Order: sequence, then structure tokens, then C-alpha cells
Amino acid sequence: MKVSLNWLREFLDIHKSPPEIADILTSLGLEVEGWEEVKPSPVDLDKVLTGKVLTCERIPETDHLSATTVDVGDGVVRSVVCGAPNVAVGQKVFLAVPGAAVYSKDGSLFTIGERKVKGVPSQGMICAEDELGLGHDHSGIMVLPEETALGISAANYFNQPSDTVFDVGLTPNRADATCHIGVAEDLLAWIRVHDDPAAKLRDISHFTGAVKDIKPNLPEFPVSVENTEACPVFSGVCIEGIKVSESPDWLKNRLLAVGQRPINNVVDVTNYVRIEFGQPLHAYDLDKVKGGKIIVKTLPKDTPFTSLDGEKHKLLAEDLMICDGESTPMCIGGVFGGFDSGVTNASTGIFLEAAVFDAKWIRRTMLRHGLRTDSAWVFEKGVDPGENNFMALQRAALLIQELTGGEISSQFVKIRTGDHSPAKVPVTYERINTLIGEKLSKDRVNSILQALEIKREHETAEGFVAIIPTNKPDVTREADVVEEILRLHGLDNVPVPTQIKSSMEVTRHPNPDTVRNMGAEFLSANGFYECMSLSLSNSAHYLDNAAWPMDKESLVFIHNSANQGLDCMRPTLLFSALEVVQRNQNRQNPDLRLFEFGKTYLKSEGKTEEVARLSLTISGVHDAESWQPSAKKSVDFFTLKSYITNLLTRFGVSGYQESEIQETPFTYALKYHRGPQELVRFGAVQPAILKKMDIKNPVFFADFNVENVLKALSGNSIRFEELNKYPSVRRDLALVIDKGVSFGDIKQLAGRTAKKMLKEVNLFDVFEDESKLGAGKKSYAVSFTFEDPEKTLQDKDIDALMSQLTTVFEGKLGALIRK
Repeated sequence: MKVSLNWLREFLDIHKSPPEIADILTSLGLEVEGWEEVKPSPVDLDKVLTGKVLTCERIPETDHLSATTVDVGDGVVRSVVCGAPNVAVGQKVFLAVPGAAVYSKDGSLFTIGERKVKGVPSQGMICAEDELGLGHDHSGIMVLPEETALGISAANYFNQPSDTVFDVGLTPNRADATCHIGVAEDLLAWIRVHDDPAAKLRDISHFTGAVKDIKPNLPEFPVSVENTEACPVFSGVCIEGIKVSESPDWLKNRLLAVGQRPINNVVDVTNYVRIEFGQPLHAYDLDKVKGGKIIVKTLPKDTPFTSLDGEKHKLLAEDLMICDGESTPMCIGGVFGGFDSGVTNASTGIFLEAAVFDAKWIRRTMLRHGLRTDSAWVFEKGVDPGENNFMALQRAALLIQELTGGEISSQFVKIRTGDHSPAKVPVTYERINTLIGEKLSKDRVNSILQALEIKREHETAEGFVAIIPTNKPDVTREADVVEEILRLHGLDNVPVPTQIKSSMEVTRHPNPDTVRNMGAEFLSANGFYECMSLSLSNSAHYLDNAAWPMDKESLVFIHNSANQGLDCMRPTLLFSALEVVQRNQNRQNPDLRLFEFGKTYLKSEGKTEEVARLSLTISGVHDAESWQPSAKKSVDFFTLKSYITNLLTRFGVSGYQESEIQETPFTYALKYHRGPQELVRFGAVQPAILKKMDIKNPVFFADFNVENVLKALSGNSIRFEELNKYPSVRRDLALVIDKGVSFGDIKQLAGRTAKKMLKEVNLFDVFEDESKLGAGKKSYAVSFTFEDPEKTLQDKDIDALMSQLTTVFEGKLGALIRK
């Protein structure tokens, strides 16, 4: 939200610098994210001062240049060379001092500097109308009235001062600060507590005072509110005889300073008052209100409605509509006006609406239709249903009368339903001190509440009942009142305790954060980069003609009005990873090693399952470009497998089985599991999926179930073993086996047969040739490493173990031992 300092000063006498005001606002919970100086003109009017021409003499050998001296009232008489034909002694003029930016003859900006002209020093420029951007006349300099005081800036002379605009990050609970009066009231409260207890807001009774002069006995305009839950307060008035035109400069400049585009004098007033009072308003062309009546109600589902921007919408039965007497929708209440009822240059009469709509109704409608408007932004936080509503309407009606030449032609509509009295919250002093962490005196608490306009009743020695102003809809609990007190007292004023108290906490074993950090450190050390993707995904990846089709009922859909392409929670981390691969590939970075810790979401038997996952993704070259030859040019399935095996070893997970799988999204893949509990599945991503994602290189992907990995670690204990002082012995076997037999089968059988002595099994060669081995056969060369911690192994011991292995392989796997 943008906040204008000049606008604040209309309500509050504050002379602090912008950095000081920014610090105060931030301490009050209105975090200032930055500020900038906004000028009403590209010309530096602040550096153009009124002055008096003291002397004026023609410069020899020139036909138009004069040497003058000018006094701007700062004690320095400046020498200025002027080329205007009308310059003369005694004139009051505008002098642009060095450093000021003004217009040149061709309309471009240039900066005034000190220089010599024909040998005469010139310390500024006496300005013409066009040079200040105030007109097109360049026939001579501007001559001001004789009574003009010296040293007045052109910005103040023409009432066009520069402004400081703060960018405030408004939190959802600060409905009271959606407008300039609300921010001014917060600043006033701070000033009352920390600077001047007697400080007050400036009198703004003139904003609405002229309403008393409205003609009596005006007719009533009929309004019916059928849905009082969604619209508890509705105010309005008719204004006729208006002339819609461009707004005056002061109004346009004020709106532009806070980022609001001027439209016309009627619409600009509604925006101006919304920004000033925090009460959104809407103007309807009176001639387009059919039936001479307004009805506030919902309409049947799929009723067509064209919004002000020309977009067509189909309404839902839960959308609150402002309709005419024929039930034709004119406006989505509190969200967006209609195309056929808006104010145009041809409008001669309007109905001006100032309503209070329920925040939940507004937010739901806004998200359903993807209409994020300034008014909806205010309404979804909560609008003051108290006197502020009618004051804003009166303020806007009088401004429209003044700027359009119209007259109020009806009684003011005032419809109020429900209880809008201030909330009452019991508060104890003990609770205040406990939550703040400091013992505040009762006088301190009372002075803060008084500064915030929070009244008290039923006061006792222990506490009181706080009466909350109606512009603070989020202050409903005792803790909320304490927060208000703390805001004004100041978080920085709460003393830091000299003691720190802590309690023992029993954490889960193994600690998920420890395991996560261990994995992240291992992968980072091996050249992986961590990804942090959104938990949202596009359902197009999984539905209709998707490469990885899923049951629609299993997806967790969301209503995402900010980005309709992200309409479901991701059921897998795969597409998050592929999007990163695609983005890097398109930026000439195809060689990737990525990992991501995240969660996946699926529906099963009516429940949503949220599962912690870890994904690994590799693609591109195996090793960086080097003069040394590399065994592998590109990464492959076994590159990924080695990382997975080493990562599980780093975690301390062992004793898992290996199974082949043929499932989408993999062309070929393995899974490691302990019985039914899957630890990880990994493989090569199907080319069809890569083609849909426009990825050119092969991609290998692994998906860990982190919950199951943690379960596998839960029973682990740290053991220390003495280094074996006896030598290890290696033996090799060449096995001719069926192609359906995997190395994992061999490794598993070997471990069961010689588990006490066997330390390592390794596959070091694969040979396939049907002409030599036979159809459906392959040859594995496998090494076995044996150790005995108690003695040196003899040949007879090794031979016995190898004989056992040979017998098992022949019997269980149908292997032929190649001699």
C-alpha cells in the first residue's frame, strides 16, 4: 500500500523526516518497505525560487542578452545572464538555481549549472512559462505580482509540492490502516504516547459540513437489501446535473502519487475517498438503473454478467450482486462494476453507493472469478461498519457536487442490519504483563489505550473491559488488545531478560532434520544443487492425453486465481524437477545434478496423503570437459544408482532388497525396499515425457520415500569395529546365467551363503553373445572378497566357501560356471 506524506499532513501536524516516520510506522506494525520522492512535474519546482531583479544591463556586442543580478532572499545576490526581451529592474521573477532541471526550447530537460556567457558569470536562469512546464509561452519571462515574497519555491507558489510516498507492507489483520486517515490515527497514537499527549488530528468537519445545506424534502431513492448477511450496511445518494470531465490537477496528482490512474472526475473522487477513508464506493449511471430501484441480492447460477473491463462471467449462486429494479446485474458487490451501468462522459446523473460487504463473501467471489481489485482488497480485510461509512459517502457526494457542478437530488439511503456496536473484550493487567514480558504500570496501559481511542469500562484493580473501535475488526481477544498495547509501547522498549529458561524436549529418533541435513551435505559434496520448487503443479501433466496419466479423483485440486496453470498439489516431484531441467537446458546449461526435499499429495479412500520425498535428477555429461579421457561421456542409469547406493550407506541403511519395475514414468527402473516398505525407486525417464516437456537429453530420476527411510533408520545403533589385522582374499567366478537373473540376485544369495566371511561382492564384467553362450544367456564376471577377523584365511577355507557358492548358484540360479 502506498501512503503519501503530504496527504497524512492534511490530518496530522507531523514534522519528522521520512526516515523517522518510516521507523515509527514499522514499529507500529506497518512495515515500510521503502519510500520515494514523487514530483508533480519533471521540472524541479522545489529548486525554482521567487526573486527580485536588482540590476539589468545590456551586454555589449549582443542584441538580446542582459546581465542581471537577482535576490531570492537567502542573503546571496546572484549574477544571471538573461535573454528575455521583457526583463527589467524591480521585477519579481522565478529563478532556477544551479542543480534545477528545467525544459529547454525543444522540450527536453536539462540541468542548470554555473557558467560564463560572453564573459559574464551566470548562476541560474530566469524562467519563462514553458521552461517550467506550466504552459507554452516562450515570448518572455514570467513576471510575478509585486507583493510576491522572496524565496518561495515554484512548487509552493503553484501548490504543487513534491511528496514522499511510503510503500507499506500491510498485513491482513490491519483493516484499520487501509487508508490515510487510519495511518494518521496510528501515527497520532504514537505521538501521544511518546511525544505529545495533547496531540490531535486536524479538524475535518468541513469534509461533510456542507451536507446541512442540501435542499429539504428531497425524494427517497428505493433500495432493497435482500441478503443482509453479505451486505449488512448499505448507504447511497443520487446526484444529478453532473458534467463528467477530466479531474483537476490537484486530484490527479494526489492519485498518481499513490499509484492510482486518473479516469474522470466522478470515478477519481470514489478512488480518492476510498484511499482517504478506507471506504470503497461505486457510482452507477442513474439513467441505466432500470425500474428506478436498486436491489442487493444473489442471482441464479450461470447468470451472465459483463464486467467493466468487457470480460464475460458466469455467476455463481453465492455471488452477491447489485441489481436494478428488473433484477439485471449491474455490479459484483464490492468487487467489480458492470459494463452497462458504469459512468461515462455522457452521464448526467449517478447513484453513489457506499456499502459494507462481508469479508468472506468478497474474498470467495474475488477468487472464484479471478478479479483482484482495489475495493475487494479493502473489503476482504474488513471495512468499518460504523460512522465512517456515512462520513465517506458525504465526503464523496460533496466533492462530486463541487467538481461536476451537480446537485444532490435524493435523501441519503441508510440501511443497517445486525449489531454493529463496538466489541467488548475483558482484559487483565496480569495477562498484559505476562504476554509482553514486562510489568507495565496501569497509568502506562491506560495512556496507551486512550491514545488508541480504546475506551474502558468496568474497571477494577485486576483489569477492565476494553471497548474496541469498529475499525479494528481483528481485535476480538484479550491477546489482540495486548498486541495493540505492545505496538504503542514499542517492542524495542521491552527489556531483554537476563536469564534464559529452557525445557527438555524429546525429539523423534532419528531426527528428520538431522537426516535431511546429512543427505543435503552428502549430495552437495558430490556436485548436486538443491532445488526448492512450488508444491503446486499443473493437472495437465496427469490428465487426458498426459504422458503420465493419473486418476483425476486421486489429485488434490485447489482454486488458484493467481495462476490458473497451477491448479493442483503435486502428486510427484518429477515434473518439478523436469521444469528445472527444461529451464536450465533453454539457458545453455544442460549438465545437471539436482536434488529436492519436498512433499507429494494424493487422495486415497477419501483422505489426502501428504508424503515427505527426496528426489535426485541427473542429466548431461558425466564429467566436466577436460584434457584427460573419461570412461563415460554421459550420465546413465548406473551413475544414478551409485549415488543412491552411497547415499543409503551414508544414512546407515542396509539390508534392503532390489527389484526391477516396469512402470510409468520410467523406461526401465529398480526399486530398493524392505519387504513392502519402498525406500527408493529410480530409473530412466520415458522419452515421451521428456518430449512433452521439450527436454532433449536423457534424464535419470530417483524418488525416495523419506518416511520409510526414517523407519529403516529407527532401529539403527552406532557400532565400532576394530580394523581387521588379517589380510583379505579375493576370488572370481564367471557365471553363465539367464538374462532374467540380476546381479542383485547373485549378491543376495552370496550374502546368505557366506555371510560371516564375505565382505564384498562386485560385478566387473558383462558378456553377451548368443552364438557362444546360447539364446537368452549372459555371462557375469563377479569378484568375492573374504575376511576372517580371527585368523589368516587358508586356501582350503577359501576353496570350501567358493564350492558352497558354486553349488548355490547352480542350484538356485541355474548358473553354469565357466572354467
